[in-house]
Amino acid sequence: MSNAATRLRYVSVAEAVSFLLLLVATLLKYTGPQDEVGVKVLGPVHGALFVLYVLLALDVWRRRRWSLGRAAVVIGASVLPVAPLWVESRMLREDEAALAAQRREPVAA
Repeated sequence: MSNAATRLRYVSVAEAVSFLLLLVATLLKYTGPQDEVGVKVLGPVHGALFVLYVLLALDVWRRRRWSLGRAAVVIGASVLPVAPLWVESRMLREDEAALAAQRREPVAA
């Protein structure tokens, strides 16, 4: 697995988890003890992970020569709470399997 794809896989999981935690913190802010600490801490963390996810997705798109549609799905997944987990578990693993199969095929002379 390439380093760029590995980084994207790890960041996709972290971004999804941070998004879910931010949603919980926001819910608690408005329904619980009116404490904004969770949102103030998780907001910037999630924001940084979101930007990193998009940048890494663009990098992998360039390196792997993904179609525009595939890149749009991967980047678009960043705006849904658990979609980056789907990207990590399905799309990136399929991509790795296809690359591994290409490496095993003999090159025609």
